Amino acid sequence: MREPLDLPVERDSDGYLMDPDDWNPELARLLASEWKGLSLSDDHFAVIDFMRAWLAERHIVPDVRDVTKFLVDTRGMTKKEAKQYLFELFPHGYMQQGCQIAGMRRPRAWSVG
Repeated sequence: MREPLDLPVERDSDGYLMDPDDWNPELARLLASEWKGLSLSDDHFAVIDFMRAWLAERHIVPDVRDVTKFLVDTRGMTKKEAKQYLFELFPHGYMQQGCQIAGMRRPRAWSVG
């Protein structure tokens, strides 16, 4: 499952960054390494880059519907295919695993789509 590392950034008790500005791609790789068997690919970073841009523009974490729409629009997937693809990228869940690796703060409330 998840084995937290001692990293030089402040995180909450669930592993989310306290300050999303602390994030960088190398930190993302370290955060991903906490999840056994997860190695980030360009496909992961396409979603992560979308998430980070969304956060920078809107100051909120994108929910599953937003990321699914991004995948539908950019990959030509159906909504069902996009949700499945997102689960393949982040098998422990978009909000827990995806948002932690993307350097998000813990979302206060979210939609699972």
